[in-house]
Amino acid sequence: MKTNTLQNLTDFSGTILIPVFETYSKSIVPITFNGLEVTSKVFSGKKDTHYLAEKNNNTYVFIGLGKEIDYKSLKTIFRRISSKQKENFSSNVALVIPEQFIEDQIEAIVSGLLLGTYDLGHFKSEKNAHPFLDPDFTLNLLSEKDYLATAKKGIKIAKAQLAIHNLVDLPPNTVNPKYLANWAKETGEKYGFEVEVLGHDASKIVGLGAFLAVGKGSENEPQFIIMNYTPAAQVKHIKHVGLVGKGITFDTGGLNIKTAGMLHMKCDMAGGGAVFGAMQLIADLQLPVKVTAIVPCAENSVDAKSFLPSDVIHSYSGHSIEIIDTDAEGRLVLADGLSYLIKNFKPEYIVDIATLTGSSVGTFGYECGALFTNNTEMAKKLQENGDAIGERLWPLPLWDVYKSDIESDIADVKNYSGKPVAGAISAAKFLEYFTQEHKAWAHLDVAGVAFGDDEFAKSKHATGYGVHLLTKFIENL
Repeated sequence: MKTNTLQNLTDFSGTILIPVFETYSKSIVPITFNGLEVTSKVFSGKKDTHYLAEKNNNTYVFIGLGKEIDYKSLKTIFRRISSKQKENFSSNVALVIPEQFIEDQIEAIVSGLLLGTYDLGHFKSEKNAHPFLDPDFTLNLLSEKDYLATAKKGIKIAKAQLAIHNLVDLPPNTVNPKYLANWAKETGEKYGFEVEVLGHDASKIVGLGAFLAVGKGSENEPQFIIMNYTPAAQVKHIKHVGLVGKGITFDTGGLNIKTAGMLHMKCDMAGGGAVFGAMQLIADLQLPVKVTAIVPCAENSVDAKSFLPSDVIHSYSGHSIEIIDTDAEGRLVLADGLSYLIKNFKPEYIVDIATLTGSSVGTFGYECGALFTNNTEMAKKLQENGDAIGERLWPLPLWDVYKSDIESDIADVKNYSGKPVAGAISAAKFLEYFTQEHKAWAHLDVAGVAFGDDEFAKSKHATGYGVHLLTKFIENL
């Protein structure tokens, strides 16, 4: 997508997008633009409405914003226009930017327009190409100010989110651990971050026992993916952030096999996907922060070699783990990911993200992710950045009273409480056990927000949650 700045529409020919705030629907004063008049009875700028008109070989699309607008709603509105009105777009589009708009709103619009190009039909024999993906497509910004840099940032955000839509939505016979390892290597080479991958043998040598246990039942070799981004420019007092994402490419539940919901378990790597997307975006924006990210990728399958309930396994940290439930596998790969990150890289801040528990969905539904941290400043910053872009988080406690849920008679710790209550909290307490009491660690359980239903497809699909959230948090440290 190419971008350009326009001062006027004198010689313009193409599609013109005009955002309109809501006016009184019975007003006798029409909405006017470039010689066009639209009466308020026909279109008043009501949120989620639009009006099309044609004049002088141009297509005008008036887009209702309502009386007030937030980042997520604005992004969704323009994604909808891009996705569902693509037949009205030419390869030359002008976006009219109202005087009262700020940079974040323009970022949201441009990002939404590009997200509207996403097509879930990856394997359909017939596809209708979106005009925005035409090599000659140009988005022109009609504004008195220069917003090109903001528009380009919006494009970069959408590109990272689109990449993760692909990774999460593609089927598990395509996206396996080696596919993700190759994706990381290719993306690192393209955007500028280093990638190291530990396969089965290398993982065994270094002692990633909890990680390897999860992948024992699969013919697809586990891949422990380590990514490092260092800004090209010299930065004084550079901050170092560590990210860990759950990369379970398909989760059958193992021998404690799932009895419901298995169809959607290709999405169990969406936390890892958020970390992959954040690394692409952080490098693309060239943020002045050092970032080390780990995504332990494995497939939790059923086989004669699968790990067993009641097994005792040994983690990278040296602690033993009693397996109560093989479907509590995500926390095992995260435990080794966190331990490896802390021991070998010692970041100042750590955020892990995972589609970890149905309990978090039971608590919050599909509206926000669960946030766990004992660092109040981190909690505040994560929530503020999430609220700003519509990727919400809400805190749950890490009180020591929940420690008993993970105490084992035979091992140092057990992977599941066995109780039907407080599942998200006991999972977070399990992860906390492997953080060596790190003072700035946060855990995000995003099981309810990483994959879901919306107007853009008939079936559940990726949301891209976490890509922008992690990046914005790091950007604003």
